[in-house]
Amino acid sequence: MLGILAWLIVTPFVVALAYLAIELASGLASLRAPSEAGGSVSFAILIPAHDEAAGISDTIVALREAAPTARLLVVADNCGDATAALARAAGAEVIERQDAEHRGKGFALAFGRDHLALDPPEAVLILDADCRIAKDGAERLAAGALESGAPVQAANLLVAPRGASPLVSISNFAMFIKNLVRARGLMRIGGGALLFGTGMAFPWALFRHIPLATANMVEDLDLGIGLARDGIRVRLDDAVLVTSPAAGLDAGRGQRSRWEHGFIQTAARQAWPLVAKAVVHRSRHLAALGAHLLIPPLALLMALATLALAFAAALGLWSGNAMPVLVLGTLFLVVILLLFAAWWRGARAILPFRDLVRAPLYILWKIPIYLAFFRRRQTVWNRTERDPR
Repeated sequence: MLGILAWLIVTPFVVALAYLAIELASGLASLRAPSEAGGSVSFAILIPAHDEAAGISDTIVALREAAPTARLLVVADNCGDATAALARAAGAEVIERQDAEHRGKGFALAFGRDHLALDPPEAVLILDADCRIAKDGAERLAAGALESGAPVQAANLLVAPRGASPLVSISNFAMFIKNLVRARGLMRIGGGALLFGTGMAFPWALFRHIPLATANMVEDLDLGIGLARDGIRVRLDDAVLVTSPAAGLDAGRGQRSRWEHGFIQTAARQAWPLVAKAVVHRSRHLAALGAHLLIPPLALLMALATLALAFAAALGLWSGNAMPVLVLGTLFLVVILLLFAAWWRGARAILPFRDLVRAPLYILWKIPIYLAFFRRRQTVWNRTERDPR
């Protein structure tokens, strides 16, 4: 009886860790670069901006250098500062929106799309107001979207200033795993990725009618799933990198609460219907996305798996059946080794080794975020304060 109980405890984590291991192993190597689209592309970079006066000028100047042929449209959304004036002075086209009842990035994007519809480009690239993209990266994304007729997502990583807290560096590594390694794995397993909210390009023919005007905390995740259900695959182009400044420790907690509460809510609502539709339509793409959503956020999964290991070990000592703890422990170790391999191959500049060994502290730091999901769940969009450096 105790052996059965041990298996009941460990089986969900065995399945989750096994699939995570497959994603990680599949995503260690870079994707094969897609063929370059020929000819020039008429495209716009749509930049939703809420109280971004501190950095919007630098963003516009950087984008003018990185994408000199792009039309830059800034949506100054419910701003109480000089965002609009500074963006205009830096050379961007600016429209202003004031609507206190409809707040959130989705409404800003829909407002910008309505303006672009007066003179539509061939493709649209969405970038957050604090993001940077390498030269020619924007053109590559726009051309790829136009050529494929589907969204193209760049790799999106966080960067922290020198001297940032070790927990911030570990958080940036977690983003590296989510937005690059596991995204590559999704591409290889199912042929499609998810959207990250910035660095995502759409052909105008698709962009003009996708649902944008929403207050969803994770509107990008929801949009990517909706496109997948309609048979449209998001393509990851990991040769293009979009970077965002990492939030400080206190602001990062709020940012993580929004992301992870939104992910958990969306996964609870969407994962099993995706899996069911995958079975009905024999879709490898939907099956991979559904399985991906069933995996809890990395820190939460590792914390819960550790607890399951402890319970299984106690039951094993009591019953003499060590197999459940051996199976779960083996998969736990495999995932740790794959995370280390991902760090070694591409994230040593993001996370120094002296900070890597503090990863258990990061998991403890995030426990209140997960507990808050049940006590005071975050349900509305919020702006993340960035480190001014």
